[in-house]
Amino acid sequence: MRRPVLHGPLPGPKAQALTAKDQLYVSPSYTRIYPLVVERGEGVWVEDVDGNQFLDFTSGIAVCATGHCHPRVVRAVQDQAQHLLHMSGTDFYYTPQIRLAEKLSSLLPQEDHYKVYFGNSGAEAVEAAFKLARWHTRRELNIAFFGAFHGRTMGALSLTASKTIQKRHYHPFVPGITHIPYPYCYRCPYNLTYPSCDLECVRWVEDTLFRTTMPPDEVAAIFVEPIQGEGGYIVPPPEFHRRLHAIARSHGILYVADEVQTGIGRTGKMFAMEHFGVVPDIIALAKGIASGLPLGAMMAPSRIMTWEAGSHASTFGGNPLSCQAALETLALVESELMHNAAVMGQRLLEGLRRLQQDWECMGDVRGLGLMVGVELVKDRHTKERASEWRNRVIQEAFQRGLLLLGCGENTVRFCPALTVTADEVDCCLDLFAQAVAALFH
Repeated sequence: MRRPVLHGPLPGPKAQALTAKDQLYVSPSYTRIYPLVVERGEGVWVEDVDGNQFLDFTSGIAVCATGHCHPRVVRAVQDQAQHLLHMSGTDFYYTPQIRLAEKLSSLLPQEDHYKVYFGNSGAEAVEAAFKLARWHTRRELNIAFFGAFHGRTMGALSLTASKTIQKRHYHPFVPGITHIPYPYCYRCPYNLTYPSCDLECVRWVEDTLFRTTMPPDEVAAIFVEPIQGEGGYIVPPPEFHRRLHAIARSHGILYVADEVQTGIGRTGKMFAMEHFGVVPDIIALAKGIASGLPLGAMMAPSRIMTWEAGSHASTFGGNPLSCQAALETLALVESELMHNAAVMGQRLLEGLRRLQQDWECMGDVRGLGLMVGVELVKDRHTKERASEWRNRVIQEAFQRGLLLLGCGENTVRFCPALTVTADEVDCCLDLFAQAVAALFH
């Protein structure tokens, strides 16, 4: 079994010098939880500038779906770079963008074929969905969820309700957005069985919100993550999306699924909404779609994507390099990696639940596919959050050569590349157990 290789205390001398220079020249708005300066990557392994080798269970924040520098993706990009780097699909036509739009459309039910708008990021995909929903419905109000993260541009940020730091000093935001609670049963020890969750939050939308403060015939869309990402890797009850989608449909409200983090095979299906039996009206994609190249996509049926020429565009969106990388990514995900995500995700989930039996500080262990979260708590029964413990565990993991990130207030997230092997999952579990143990020594 391959293990991390560390040559001395972290960060090493080269990393120290570069992080010091970074502080002089790079925006301080970025969040870096540990001083990792990456030089190269392959699969789920990265090497820093000092030659230290780390097991990466972040995949660039769930971006490198096919692993770092997958040879087929690299070849596709190299070949495309020799033919055409840029021409702007907003004013001209070129083959990779058309082929990718056709491929993405084929992944969804074909009662009404889907059309695709291309941007460069998840925020841009959500921003486009926001604008299209208003354009198509001619309605101005929208619903989003507490804990949601949809991006940092002003429209996407208006829908976001993750952390106050993301909104401080940026008011006013786009008006007409109401945030409501995302379902999460704190009484259930594993969050996926919901023995006592009656989805009162869904009934509340119909019985209270629409009756008292928000006329449903003025609501353009409900923006929702199939599984909340930055909010804490929260998997909702099985019936949640079906019931909320039914309410939306009864009032002519569009159901917009932000699949930026959950899509492209990460949960063991191409789109996470497939787990819940819902086909959204609009889908936002990014992150894993192009294995690390900047690309966002917003998809909607032709009956909804009716806006006119000039309504919205992006100079770099659907860049030929990114589109070619996405085509190769989708081929890999469909042929083998989506299945691997389901199998390895189950192995990871079961391994973490075994560790949970030994450590009282591990609260909920939840997820689908390779989108798994572990809450750190001071008391498993009261679920008192332990954000400081979560942050320390992530630091301890880094010092042992395992790269992790947090989400929500106290959740450690595990989102490795979909190429991860059983040995690599087991290595992660061993290193994570050591990091948790370090809390009490």
